[in-house]
Amino acid sequence: MSTRVRRNGAWPRATLVALQFLTRLPVRIEPPPRARETGLSLACYPVVGLALGAILWGAALAVSRLPAFLGAAIVLTVWVLITGALHLDGLADTADAWVGGHGDRERTLEIMQDPRSGPVALAVVCCLLLLKLAALTALATHLQAPPAATWRDPRLAAGCVLPPLLARAAIPLLFAHTPYVRARGIARELTAYQSRRAGMVIVAMTVLGTLAACGILGVVALGAAVIAYGVVRGGLVRRLGGFTGDGAGALIEVIEAACLVAIAATP
Repeated sequence: MSTRVRRNGAWPRATLVALQFLTRLPVRIEPPPRARETGLSLACYPVVGLALGAILWGAALAVSRLPAFLGAAIVLTVWVLITGALHLDGLADTADAWVGGHGDRERTLEIMQDPRSGPVALAVVCCLLLLKLAALTALATHLQAPPAATWRDPRLAAGCVLPPLLARAAIPLLFAHTPYVRARGIARELTAYQSRRAGMVIVAMTVLGTLAACGILGVVALGAAVIAYGVVRGGLVRRLGGFTGDGAGALIEVIEAACLVAIAATP
């Protein structure tokens, strides 16, 4: 059943706007959101990331007694389905454009708008999904190792919650400090009406909450997220002078994979 929300406050509606855009959950907003609410939704992205992480954690627990590889594959499938492969599409378009653009800004932007995916896009998406699958399998194997872990297991919780949380917390930071290079698109409205102060506050709260709740695993995940953010943002700025919506999607996917692999690889 769809959720219908009427206008009764900018921030609750902004949260629903973020949930509607970033997931395939059945959310309907009536009347349609105004530009200001769409802009404010940017600061709510980490909240959506936390909700996604909680769903993945629940899915991981539900399949924890299945063979590790099968359980990991189910969790990854839930991950892709609940986000509608939105960010994977951005990663695919960015990968194609990066190779096909041959270092030229305008050519890169042109290829990003092409809905078709070439072999480079397919290879990059497959490699990223394989990394996630391998890391989830490692977490599932750890969960099944004696003595049997419980829902309190910190590695399982961190592996499910922190990647989507930190990846989406990076987006308000990206919008606040990086130019958007296209003249149109939903990201243009987000840029124009964003609340940089609110975005920075919730990013700071996310970082502090991660460290307080997850300890060394939080430090590892944050370190991986910072490195991935710096590499992807740096590449976008050098090539394009800023970022695009596809670039933001690619950033989310790379941070998720980096955090997940880092957590799974932590002794």
